[in-house]
Amino acid sequence: MMTFSNLSEDNITLDLATKGKHSALSRIAVKLARGTGLDDRAILRGIWRRERVGSTAIGRGIAVPHVLLRSISSPVASFTRLAPPIDFNSPDSDPVDLVFTLLWPRSEARTFLPALSRLFRTVRAPLIREGLRLAQSPEEVMAILMSEARQVDGIPWRTNATHSVALR
Repeated sequence: MMTFSNLSEDNITLDLATKGKHSALSRIAVKLARGTGLDDRAILRGIWRRERVGSTAIGRGIAVPHVLLRSISSPVASFTRLAPPIDFNSPDSDPVDLVFTLLWPRSEARTFLPALSRLFRTVRAPLIREGLRLAQSPEEVMAILMSEARQVDGIPWRTNATHSVALR
């Protein structure tokens, strides 16, 4: 749950229109910098350094750009829904519209992979992905992500976005 507990409504952007991957990551870095007091260029450099190793797109329209930073003491997360989706060199060739960006303290590197794994398990659930694609507000996004902590299967969700998916 650590990943979503570090996500605030202020770091949720819905329907961001960009010209491509660089533009999207630049705008995400600027928003994260405003909220953390970090330098947006330093955030973007770290994210691009990781992207050069290999795309952070994981398939099904999802990307998880991330960077380990010495300059922060606690994790920071953001969620951005892109409209329209963009090419992110995804392994399944699907364009990306759901972007979870993680800034992680280098001093807490041992907790990073378990948190990343938890995020991957969460977004593998079709109901979660579709709810995020239909969410009308940052509050709905938070409700969808937090609901994952309460067993996704078998518990009715109360947000409009997930309710409409569940009824299909």
